[in-house]
Amino acid sequence: MDNRREISAFLRSRRDKITPEQAGLPVYGRRRVPGLRRGEVAILAGVSVEYYTRLERGNLRGVSESVLNALAQALRLDDTERMHLYDLARAAGPAPQGRARQRETRPAVRPGVARIIEGMPELPAFVKNDRLDTLAANPLGRALFSPMYADPMCGANSARFAFLGPAARQFYIDWERVTHEAVGVLRIAAGKNPYDRELSNLIGELCTRSDAFRVLWGSHDVHVFRGGTKRLRHPVVGDLELDHESLALPDENGLSVVVYSAPPGSATEDGLKLLASWSATAGQEQAADTPSTS
Repeated sequence: MDNRREISAFLRSRRDKITPEQAGLPVYGRRRVPGLRRGEVAILAGVSVEYYTRLERGNLRGVSESVLNALAQALRLDDTERMHLYDLARAAGPAPQGRARQRETRPAVRPGVARIIEGMPELPAFVKNDRLDTLAANPLGRALFSPMYADPMCGANSARFAFLGPAARQFYIDWERVTHEAVGVLRIAAGKNPYDRELSNLIGELCTRSDAFRVLWGSHDVHVFRGGTKRLRHPVVGDLELDHESLALPDENGLSVVVYSAPPGSATEDGLKLLASWSATAGQEQAADTPSTS
């Protein structure tokens, strides 16, 4: 990813979203820009117009924390956007030797982490990276996202499935929200790891093959998965409304454990039990169909 281009586009996109009235600035005559002018951002941030112009041209190298804070305040960035700005500033420094090669290999899931998700048989659980690759899943997790696993083109990547999988729009009841959040997650990852070739290839593929992704990518919105609710229309058990939590694994290069659950006594809890039964039956049938090698 081109760090300077990313910085420039992100700052412009945030500037365009703020009106002078929102910023408490006077308005005189007709305006040609949808949001703030560069000079207005400079005034709000307490820097010269020339200096802000340099920043918006993509040069954040060596910018102090106080200037970044002033810029974030002037542009009214939320916590996620502020974090993204700091990531872009860090990535503007010299490229560490070997960073690209380090990110080439998909990190392995430690056996202890794999045992944790396998030890939750009643909850769908996954290990994902910041490219939205599903690196590991327990049996109920694989059953829950069976449409994704059944699609050989998506490679167990939930972003690729959401935008390119024929079953995705039926599977995700709130497809528009899911895809918007997925793009925001990839944007955060690109800011942190501009030298990640697999991520760049994924983004390039989605931009080329999906008009919806290309439009959302151009918005420069960012998102971090923490917790929330996801509504799914499963082809076997019907509609499910699941709570999900994402727990980052420290020092694991962007890996997170994602766990889905349902309130006790809810219809979705019943649906998960039915899904677990279906998964077990399907697994037994698959094992029975596998020729013996003894």
